Amino acid sequence: MSNSPHQLGVSVRRDPDATIVTLAGEVDLRTSPQLRNTLHELLENRPPRIIIDLSDVSYVDSSGVGTIVELKRRAMRSGSDVILVGLQTRVRSVFEITRLDKFFTIAKDIDEARKV
Repeated sequence: MSNSPHQLGVSVRRDPDATIVTLAGEVDLRTSPQLRNTLHELLENRPPRIIIDLSDVSYVDSSGVGTIVELKRRAMRSGSDVILVGLQTRVRSVFEITRLDKFFTIAKDIDEARKV
């Protein structure tokens, strides 16, 4: 997925054991509403596990983090797990600085996330 600045590529794949959301680009004030809509639609089906692949996300701001936190909270209420994978150094540092690395399950990759 190739994206210009302020665009977010979102693809969703449903497997029997997980729904995998692959993001590419920047998760920021402009793209968060698109992501929020996609994630809300996913939760309607109450998947047991949502894996969010951030391998191709180069930047996330506070609105992007807020959108992902909102997903996690809603998922917890509906009995779903949310696992983040593939955080690049810049993105991981945002989660560490805000101490959200303790709130989320973070795995190295999708295979590891399936085993969590």
